[in-house]
Amino acid sequence: MKKHVLVLGAGMVGTCTALQLALRGHSVTLVDRREPGRETSYGNAGLIQCEAVEPYPFPQDPAVLLRVALKQGAAVNYHLGAMPSLAPALSQYWANSRGARYQKIAREYGQLSSRSVIEHAPLIEMAGAGDLVRREGYRMVFRTPAGLDASVRDAERLQREVGVNFRAMTGQELAVAEPSLKLRLAGAVHWTDPWSVSDPGELVQRYADLLVQRGGAIARGDALSLRASGAGWTVQCEGGAIEAEHAVVALGPWSAQLIRPLGYRFPLFVKRGYHRHYRQASGPDLAVFDAERGYVMVPMKRGVRVTTGAEFARLDAPSTPVQMTRAEALARELLDLPDPVESEPWRGARPCTGDLKPVIGPAPRHKGLWFHFGHGHQGFTMGPVSARLLAEQMDGDTPVIDPAPFLPQRFL
Repeated sequence: MKKHVLVLGAGMVGTCTALQLALRGHSVTLVDRREPGRETSYGNAGLIQCEAVEPYPFPQDPAVLLRVALKQGAAVNYHLGAMPSLAPALSQYWANSRGARYQKIAREYGQLSSRSVIEHAPLIEMAGAGDLVRREGYRMVFRTPAGLDASVRDAERLQREVGVNFRAMTGQELAVAEPSLKLRLAGAVHWTDPWSVSDPGELVQRYADLLVQRGGAIARGDALSLRASGAGWTVQCEGGAIEAEHAVVALGPWSAQLIRPLGYRFPLFVKRGYHRHYRQASGPDLAVFDAERGYVMVPMKRGVRVTTGAEFARLDAPSTPVQMTRAEALARELLDLPDPVESEPWRGARPCTGDLKPVIGPAPRHKGLWFHFGHGHQGFTMGPVSARLLAEQMDGDTPVIDPAPFLPQRFL
């Protein structure tokens, strides 16, 4: 039966949600204050990480925690004033990053990420977006033999357990594959299955264009204006109010602002991040994750994009791009980077949950309201498969994977 659906949020997750529903014949309007793919989905490393079958855990190593506390390196920064408000969710994040609890979460989480390439592939083909995609993986590089050895052991474990593919590279092999690297490094783990995208925001826009071609609509509006209306929901847009019987909250880091007034106080928090482009830099050939320093270098349309790790802060607090400064200095140790393209670093925020898993399913207390957020670092990766899982729940179909681990009621 054809449904009328509002999808709030035009990042990768929201756009894929609207597209999956439109492909199933539903009447869909995608609502955002900006054009598709201009917020969080614009600023990531552009990797479709099917090998990322385990979510990023909260560090447990005391030495790592000490470096974080002292704000050393490019991997983590924090605003001290924000920590009291973040503490409840972060405490859950820490507790769920340990032992058997984390192992169970990783098995559930991996069901989504392992299908990411499979579910992106048909959408990329239908959207005519193959020119944006490379299918050669990315490299995690290591400056020390100890770091490389530990990563190879972990990669071997994941290969045994879930079948991901990789190639261990010596320092010499890495130097041949990436001749632009100025330092002789210990080596690399080349994850061969992931895909990389030369313009993440453009891929979201191509999916949005496909949505319109398949009968969907896109409206500029205030998603936070969503209100119950009769037997459905209404949202204020530039052309006036739009009503539908169903609404999907896919607002990424802004989702909490909408659902809290409705009585849902989930353990949600954001990890902010920064990036900058460097035009016409020499290399790298593939995306490079400097794993022991906590930043990524990616060849993209606008130049080499250098992205930072996580910043724990309030969502709309002023930028403090100290990580970007550190990441740039570290990247210059490896590459000859020209001057940056942007006058100031771009900043975005990753929507995270205390149990490391996204929220996908019906709102427990509101008929016709659906939740689809909290994908952390992997919204760009998981968008299509996660959207398929939500659409199958809405249609009452047999889901591609068990939705139970991701349902909103787990927080009630």
